[in-house]
Amino acid sequence: MSGRQERSIEQSSNNTVAVQMAPWSDISIQCYDNDVPAFVGPALERLYGNLFSSLAYYRVFGGADNASTYVVREGKNIVCAWLFQRQRNTVRVINEGIRIDQDDVLRFAGYIFGRYPGVKAISFHAVRPIMADLPLPCQRFNCLEDMVLSLPSSPDNYMASLGRSTRSYIHRYLNKLKRDFPAFEYRALGPGEIEEWQIRHIIDLNRLRMASKGKESINDEDITRRIVQLSRECGLVGVIMVDGRICAGSINYRAGANFFLETLAHDPAYDDYRLGTLCCYLTICECIRRGGGEYHFLWGQDDYKSRLLGEQRDLDDVVIYRSWLHMVLYGKLVIQHAFHAGVRRARVWVRQIRRRDSVAGRIVARIWRLAKGAGAVKP
Repeated sequence: MSGRQERSIEQSSNNTVAVQMAPWSDISIQCYDNDVPAFVGPALERLYGNLFSSLAYYRVFGGADNASTYVVREGKNIVCAWLFQRQRNTVRVINEGIRIDQDDVLRFAGYIFGRYPGVKAISFHAVRPIMADLPLPCQRFNCLEDMVLSLPSSPDNYMASLGRSTRSYIHRYLNKLKRDFPAFEYRALGPGEIEEWQIRHIIDLNRLRMASKGKESINDEDITRRIVQLSRECGLVGVIMVDGRICAGSINYRAGANFFLETLAHDPAYDDYRLGTLCCYLTICECIRRGGGEYHFLWGQDDYKSRLLGEQRDLDDVVIYRSWLHMVLYGKLVIQHAFHAGVRRARVWVRQIRRRDSVAGRIVARIWRLAKGAGAVKP
């Protein structure tokens, strides 16, 4: 907010604070304390198209209790909508997975620090910062990666864009599947068509697959119920069926124009047909038919994601402090974030080494497993 821009603050009976900029500016700011107005849901989908910045996700999986809403309008158009929570001396922005531009960050910081004198720091989690040097002290470090495919205009164009070996791979295994199982069928189911047993069956297949690798699924009964609920609201489920039985499936959600993969699984009895990759490919084609803009494979650098043209998009944590003095005074918070940054860098390094088929890779993998087992690092 420039020094030339004057502002007036009006407090309404519903705890809404409106900041009107000077007449030569079309920008206005509204803040809704402990409230998320109904218009915010459609605005979030239009602005960000991200599952982790959607009211549907918050309603089902939580994380937005007692949230306040910060809204920036340019004229009558909403150009920024962030949900946040005050936690003692910190404001935590709830929106995740979104791009945050420097102008928006500076405007938000100026507004929050001006309105809440007790707030000393503002934190963002898993966002895409487009920022140069901020005039405020700041910590920024990578915390996750999202593998993202920008969807072409048609399934044919998507197939043509795949690598030669991938095109051959898909044709070979699709033909093998059709030849050995003439009753093979792929179905795509939207919110009004999805049934609970289908979701549970796909999750069971995923659990079976992970158990075969000596891993344990995180999808317990509580999470499974939430997946069913969210799928009924904004899901897209793709299934490969043989003789009327689901042999592979993908659970996805739609936010705005974009789709997000929740679970991909197949029956290990069909390993020879690469049903997991085929199901994902066929689901992506369905997302294209439904006008999708992006397909998010989310975290993890599995080979099938890059094979299907997923590209890594880094997500960062950002913490902004009121001043250098406050950054020093909250040294414990600074150290905590620095520690998390170091652990993340170590994980990325270990993952890169483990992917190499070498003695060093196997040794590092062994040490990392021992460290996790001893509780030195979180899984």
